[in-house]
Amino acid sequence: MRQVDANTEELRDAHDKLAEFYAERLAGVLESMPIERAVLDLFCELTLAAELGRDVADVGCGTGRLLPYLAGRGVTPRGVDLAPGMVEVARRDNPGFPYEVGDLRALPFADASLAGVVCWYSLIFLPPESRDAAFAELARVVKPGGHLACAFKDGDGEKRRGGRSVGVEFDAYWLSTGEMLERLGAAGFDLVFQAGRPPEGEELVPQGYLVVRRRRPR
Repeated sequence: MRQVDANTEELRDAHDKLAEFYAERLAGVLESMPIERAVLDLFCELTLAAELGRDVADVGCGTGRLLPYLAGRGVTPRGVDLAPGMVEVARRDNPGFPYEVGDLRALPFADASLAGVVCWYSLIFLPPESRDAAFAELARVVKPGGHLACAFKDGDGEKRRGGRSVGVEFDAYWLSTGEMLERLGAAGFDLVFQAGRPPEGEELVPQGYLVVRRRRPR
């Protein structure tokens, strides 16, 4: 089992405490977000068209809110999250899917075992020293020709302390689209789709969306 460092422990414990808050606040939110639905739809269509199977993972699945939507578009999703509390809530609120506790830097999947992966705001917690391992893990588990979709806060990459407004604290890093593309490219992914939107409501930065394809060996 991977040894948990202090920052990871803090992130995990904070999200254990946030599980019920997220369950209440995010329930049904996807229905009012056409851009996010469109990106997820594209990911599912590309995954099915690649004919590499239907098995996909939501890495950093939180409360599991995306899994019913993904399943409704024809793929077979499973969830993994760092926080046991999130996994517990996911099993309760969005049952019928496999969930497990796991670390993005050491995913519980075999090499090239997934047709695709979704990382929906789960890459914003990676400190600089963890990024190479995390992006390499994503490439390891996705079949060549398979797809990865991610949503993220398009920022400057500087460390921020998150969660204080709701009584917890953890580190967050809002990587720019440029850095996201650079790291995904270095890990073995090619860009398929790129989009963004201006900040809305309480958001402080634009939101970014990418769909990339795992490069096939030459």
